Amino acid sequence: MIAMLMEANAGAATSQAAGLGWGSMILWIVVMIGIMYFLMIRPQKNEQKRVNAMLNDMAVGDSVVTTGGFYGVILDITDDDVIVEFGNNKNCRIPMRKSAIAQVEKADAAYGPDTAPQETPKTGLFGFGKKKDAGDTKDK
Repeated sequence: MIAMLMEANAGAATSQAAGLGWGSMILWIVVMIGIMYFLMIRPQKNEQKRVNAMLNDMAVGDSVVTTGGFYGVILDITDDDVIVEFGNNKNCRIPMRKSAIAQVEKADAAYGPDTAPQETPKTGLFGFGKKKDAGDTKDK
């Protein structure tokens, strides 16, 4: 009788240990899937949203860089394609897919004659005083 009770208790303990094993394995699988989501899938979705927004905001006259490394200017845009002019040669116009564009620089962001970058005043250490240029030889 005592032997039967001991066998029953041993069997129950074994089944509890096996259940704990499966539960911890499932927990580890869920944790690994969560880590993969936050390290791989989520950043990729954010990057895809950024690229789609960039391609949707393209306009005629914007400067682009293609995935092949060519610089050009957009002349015309359709749903899936763009016509890009490369170089100074006005006859080099190539239709290409929007997905072949890696970067877009807006036309109004380019420097023109009236939008030249302003020179910032030079300061000394920690922003105090005026730092002298190498060309400044006069003392004031």
